[in-house]
Amino acid sequence: MLCAEEPGVAHGLLLMSYPLHPPRKPEQLRTQHFPQLQTPALFIHGTRDPFASSEEIQKALEWIPAKIKLVEFEGAGHDLGFEKKSASRELPEKIAGVFREFFG
Repeated sequence: MLCAEEPGVAHGLLLMSYPLHPPRKPEQLRTQHFPQLQTPALFIHGTRDPFASSEEIQKALEWIPAKIKLVEFEGAGHDLGFEKKSASRELPEKIAGVFREFFG
């Protein structure tokens, strides 16, 4: 929200598991600031996150006029944990790679 009000406060945002809405309450969106966001933003999202379905997050990100990228991890929940522990061990490295690619 601060970056929407003061675009120069940060060069970029890394948003991991953005809580688009409370679980099971999709009508309570937390997106009022999205149309004013000018800061490049990288969103990391698990496909099993109860705070936003893949479809919900994709639709909401259309409201952001800044450069954005959504990276989804299949099977990850809100904590970005996986049922298979081996997949979650690789997650930090994958996120770091996407971060370097997106922000240069």
